Amino acid sequence: MKILIVLTSHSELGNTGKKTGFWIEEFAAPYYTLKDAGAEISLASPKGGQPPIDPKSAEPDSQTAATRRFDGDATLKNLLAHTEILADVTAEDYDAVFYPGGHGPLWDLTIDDDSIALISNFLAAKKPVAAVCHAPAVLLNVNDKNGDPMVKGKKVTGFTNSEEAAVGLTEVVPFLLEDELKNEGAVYSKKEDWASYVVQDGLLITGQNPGSSEAVAEHLLLLLKHDNSTLNFIENIIL
Repeated sequence: MKILIVLTSHSELGNTGKKTGFWIEEFAAPYYTLKDAGAEISLASPKGGQPPIDPKSAEPDSQTAATRRFDGDATLKNLLAHTEILADVTAEDYDAVFYPGGHGPLWDLTIDDDSIALISNFLAAKKPVAAVCHAPAVLLNVNDKNGDPMVKGKKVTGFTNSEEAAVGLTEVVPFLLEDELKNEGAVYSKKEDWASYVVQDGLLITGQNPGSSEAVAEHLLLLLKHDNSTLNFIENIIL
């Protein structure tokens, strides 16, 4: 079981002068969930090398068991410092792809041609695509074989407008994810702010917020336990 995790390379929080990047919990919790289940994991980012960490995700109030494990994991930190360049990876080498959030993906991965092509190739090969929190934004510019938005008619979730307002970034982000998913025709749903919530539609798995990260990875593991014939059935019926 080989899984690719794709992280943002974007570090600037709009014009605020503050930093952003990926959210540690949204990387660490899925990574350990998948790794502990026996997955072989590779990391990639648009620029390669060390992806930026959102400094707020390292603050005391944001710590979880997974982030504390990450803090003491020199091996993982070394792997993270040497992510592959996204343009150099291909879907055929992996069984699934996972996108952690943080605000960074809103600026780079959403419009990254390599990421868009990668997601298209995973789905065309009937392989799962998972994304959590802000990372479902990576789906916005992926089209299906008819040229329509891939998320059109798909059940998805992602960081809510009210959660964005709660962190005070409604006027900073380039777009509100909830609004944009709806604008592209997605069947968007959510729970109350900060509740763990996962939506699966065929090979597509999305989570609402940082607290949904581990659950998204668990859904991905369950999906990967199906054999190829089952995946083909799911893809043909739902996607």
